[in-house]
Amino acid sequence: MKLIFSAGSLYTLPARQVFEMARDVGFDGMEIIVNHDFAGSKYLGYLKSLQEILPVCSIHAPFFEVDGWGNKIDQLKRCADLALEAGVPLVNFHPPCWLLFEFRFWRWMLKVDDYQEQIGQNQVLITIENMPCLPKGKINPYMLSKVSKMVRFMDEHNLFMTFDTAHCGSMHTDFLSDFHEFYDSGRMRSIHFSDYSNGEEHLLPGHGILPLTRFLNHLRETDYDHSLVLELAPHEFPKELDQIKVALAEIYRYLCLETRHTLPQAVGQNVT
Repeated sequence: MKLIFSAGSLYTLPARQVFEMARDVGFDGMEIIVNHDFAGSKYLGYLKSLQEILPVCSIHAPFFEVDGWGNKIDQLKRCADLALEAGVPLVNFHPPCWLLFEFRFWRWMLKVDDYQEQIGQNQVLITIENMPCLPKGKINPYMLSKVSKMVRFMDEHNLFMTFDTAHCGSMHTDFLSDFHEFYDSGRMRSIHFSDYSNGEEHLLPGHGILPLTRFLNHLRETDYDHSLVLELAPHEFPKELDQIKVALAEIYRYLCLETRHTLPQAVGQNVT
């Protein structure tokens, strides 16, 4: 299992600085979200400069408008092309939201027979992410909000999955049965890991109400051998840079312990 850090967890800092901290702590690689840093025409060089610090293991398609990247359909296609050019093995995207009237995106999704062949060119894994309920009313405003429908859609369209613990936990805190239904589909290729409580997502493990240590124990018992991506909200970290590094190292040690991931001997030496 690879331990990955999402650069979006500290999007308030320069990406290069975030990559360097994750490298010094010991993470195996990074997930990067396409944001305004990718506007313009030089984004391939920008991405490759970050890859010199730490491997980019996944690209998260944008969930807002980015200059030059077009609509949701264009964004997904361009992310797949970028991943192919830069040697990134996986692209993740969010399903359409009916509350935002993303019906054109949904109609296009239905027409794709094989996402791995038609979008990923059988070289980049294309994954879709399970999405959260609204904080009030427990309404999920996204297409494919039910586990059975998402699994069936993935099977019918050869689409893989990124499982998000906080998103699933927003629907019900004891989410392990949903996890196993997704896992048993054989389509899980990445996991976004964070806590959830009272409408707040992407909290530090222990800052919410989800059974995350038990979840990691369950994960160890499976044959899962893909990415576990730590995806947090920036406000979960201290404000001082040196304390951010210390906090990140502590979280990394926890993940290593609970997943039985080998803890590098040098971890923490460059974060104080």
